[in-house]
Amino acid sequence: MHISVLTLFPELFAATLKLGVVGRAVVSGQLHVSLINPRDYAEDKHRTVDDRPFGGGAGMVLMFEPLQRALEVAKAELDKAGVKNAPTVLMSPQGTTFSQDMAVEASTTDGMVFVCGRYEGLDQRFIDTYVDAEWSIGDYVISGGELAAMVVIDALARHIPGTLGNQQSIFDESYLDDRLDYPQYTRPENTANSRVPAVLLSGDHNRIAEFRRAEALRVTYARRPELLTRKIFANEDKIHLKAAIEAEKMRS
Repeated sequence: MHISVLTLFPELFAATLKLGVVGRAVVSGQLHVSLINPRDYAEDKHRTVDDRPFGGGAGMVLMFEPLQRALEVAKAELDKAGVKNAPTVLMSPQGTTFSQDMAVEASTTDGMVFVCGRYEGLDQRFIDTYVDAEWSIGDYVISGGELAAMVVIDALARHIPGTLGNQQSIFDESYLDDRLDYPQYTRPENTANSRVPAVLLSGDHNRIAEFRRAEALRVTYARRPELLTRKIFANEDKIHLKAAIEAEKMRS
């Protein structure tokens, strides 16, 4: 997979591209990430990429032309790599909230371009002309699109075969079937006046799987019940969910 990122701060990506899942994908050659700075395509000696907004207002707005030139470079690089029609995605608080389903779908593409906004945003004409989609990682404000792009790239990299030490982890992760994850435990068996649930020490893999599924439903109902509204439940899960509901009622 080939990813190009338009960013004014390419140095922010240094650790992300060297460590963890993303780092392994890069080292293995399964993920290629190119960082392109629009400042390198400004035409004045000050490498200006932003200006005051027409109509007044606080802050500065990223200019159309440096972004356009940077995007042309990104598209040329992708074309050279054999990637055609790569979508251009703007990381934006106005965008569609990024989800696991979007990560799975995007990971099947050959390449993408991510545009990282800064300051008060981008000239709308660049968005109207070149941006295929706008994605957000949540309803809050951060300093720029770089952190958001890193989150998305990490989520995509996890679905590239060979990037996880145990590929089964992909299928065990939360959100893949609209559930949060079940609680995890490790050694020692007894600490802080609390013991590991006995079923996890039983060696009975069927009982353990059932326990974990029940716990995942319990946690999801307690913390993110809206995730369960889009599920069709098997009979066994209906029993687990009913128990979770009763347990929450008793707690309240």
